[in-house]
Amino acid sequence: MTTQHLPESPYQQAASRAIPRIALVGVHGFGERHLANLARLEKAGAVELVAVADPNPPSPGTLAGSVAVFADLDGLLAARPGADVVILATPIQTHAPLAIAALQAGMDVYVEKPPVASMAQFEQVLAVARENGRLVQVGFQSLGSHALPAIREMVAAGDIGTVLGISATGQWLRTKAYFKRSRWAGKRRLDGTDVVDGVATNALAHAVATGLFLAGAHTRTDVASVETDLYRAHDTESDDTSVLRVRTANGGTLLCALTLCAPEQLDPTVTVHGTLGDITLFYTQDEVLITTPDGERREAYGRTDLLENLLDARATGAPLLCALEDTGAFTGVLEAIRTSPAPARISPEFVSWEGGGDAAAHPVVRDITNLLERAVKAQGTFVELGVPWARPLPAVRTLTVGGHPVADYQDGSHVRAVSSPRPYLHPVRTLSGVAVTDHMPLDHVWHLGAGVALQDVGGVNFWGGRTYTREAGEYVWRPDHGSITVTASHLTRAGSGQEGRLQETLAWNGPDGTPILVEDRTWKWSGVAPSIWRLSLDFALSPVGSKPVSLGSPGSNGRYEGGYGGFFWRLPECRDAAVWTASGAGEAEIHGSVTPWLAWSGTFDGGPATLAFVAPERCTDPWFVRAEGYPGVGQSLAWDSPVTAEPGSPVRRQVTVFVADGILATADIERLINQQGDPS
Repeated sequence: MTTQHLPESPYQQAASRAIPRIALVGVHGFGERHLANLARLEKAGAVELVAVADPNPPSPGTLAGSVAVFADLDGLLAARPGADVVILATPIQTHAPLAIAALQAGMDVYVEKPPVASMAQFEQVLAVARENGRLVQVGFQSLGSHALPAIREMVAAGDIGTVLGISATGQWLRTKAYFKRSRWAGKRRLDGTDVVDGVATNALAHAVATGLFLAGAHTRTDVASVETDLYRAHDTESDDTSVLRVRTANGGTLLCALTLCAPEQLDPTVTVHGTLGDITLFYTQDEVLITTPDGERREAYGRTDLLENLLDARATGAPLLCALEDTGAFTGVLEAIRTSPAPARISPEFVSWEGGGDAAAHPVVRDITNLLERAVKAQGTFVELGVPWARPLPAVRTLTVGGHPVADYQDGSHVRAVSSPRPYLHPVRTLSGVAVTDHMPLDHVWHLGAGVALQDVGGVNFWGGRTYTREAGEYVWRPDHGSITVTASHLTRAGSGQEGRLQETLAWNGPDGTPILVEDRTWKWSGVAPSIWRLSLDFALSPVGSKPVSLGSPGSNGRYEGGYGGFFWRLPECRDAAVWTASGAGEAEIHGSVTPWLAWSGTFDGGPATLAFVAPERCTDPWFVRAEGYPGVGQSLAWDSPVTAEPGSPVRRQVTVFVADGILATADIERLINQQGDPS
């Protein structure tokens, strides 16, 4: 945090001897809290409230008779009441001009959050403060919490291992009346002036500011990039349900998942996620929850009042806890929101309204609690999660059969590093449009549709998440995640759009970017029947250098029946799910079995569908099946022992999947396979 060391002026020397004289602009709304705080400090003999300004004067008897009352700041300044500090608790769009006026009049300023409505205003106010040698404190009260330095000490001491990321989560509810309380509420602009009201810039701005603080982002140069994904369920201009992803200059990530459309109001949190545990700050309570493998513990902390801190800074030169320049990072986030496209409206089919009358009526976005949790765990936006009401995630390309889009190809560039970024297909659909893949599900956010992934490639994790090691005998976080990128591709179509082929060359790169494997991959797809199409995958893995590379799995590293890796298909949840082969049914019976085919059927969102996974002739790879904990099917490349990719002798695998609308029976599947011939 930037520390201000200003030369002690005669003004400051007088301030250190006399009781500071305070003027408050804005006595209603949050201004009422300032009045209560000033009453407390006056009783202690620490300040004197000499003037207030508000076009709507306070109720008679609210203030002492000695307090001068004005309609606005101009009138207050013209009367020269001798105020040393001005507190601004006014609408967002007035903060900058009022702060500039007070600073030019020789006063220090305490301004409520957000301090300004644009980066240009931030620079203007900061320049005026420096020109006049004045202090500006910003009212992010949570930054006065003694929990913040304590959390930093815990992180520095390694209490939760290596930091994986930081998240800020807020689930509040706001009624129609909240957005009708003033003309500027819920506005992005008003009368041609920026307002930038919204869930991240105002209502839950403390979550963002506190998250930035713990991420080490204070000034504007501490922020490398800001990605915004903004939505609204209220009839407003501003966003009320949003995800922000902030990349910091020091290489960290802050993911803010926020809504004002929750089913109930919960205490907002900021969490530091580590390889050995988490530290969660409930910032409105100054309480910290530390979670490690050894258990949980809670700790409570005190808080320094930011007005008292400002008074101390004036008297002694002590550093401000929330100096204006230290909100440059927050203003960078606000600027990204200000310049983003207008928030998209959440389709009413995903919103329910609860309560009656403006004072109680509030929207609830369907499943919003789980969606925010998914966003935090995946460090992903609503778009990237594929939320149905969000903007669509642009596909690199779309696979089609007879004009029907049957699969979107994603390159994985949006996937967080610890989920092992890689290309994949999602959503894969039936010809009628039923989605039969999932990606970034809450239970395993590193599961990505249909594709190829391995957890142990010469010690590098190309699967995502924790790594199972024989030494630990369990899953542990390690900095071992690789990424798979496409280096060349060629797409061809034939059969009047009924067939397609995508041939690719891919690089399997280690955590430092060094290539480990080169892969030749071919996807082929074609129509089979009016309600069935066929997808096949052929891939070959070769070492980049002259040395062999071991390809393994949790199973080959000692986890019983944990031999997943290679081809993997993550299904979405479905009703009446059934998984079977020609010789058995159910996860317990067919997990680890070697059979020519495996089928999965169920009723998905959109309708019933069946998937038939077909192995090539003489394939000895066991099927990996999960149906109870989560729905997934794969071919195990290294079930209980590693496979070696030798120079000049690649490891090659094949699989075919028939994607059908409706529920197929065993006879239907075998007839389909016989008609199509050997998939290899």
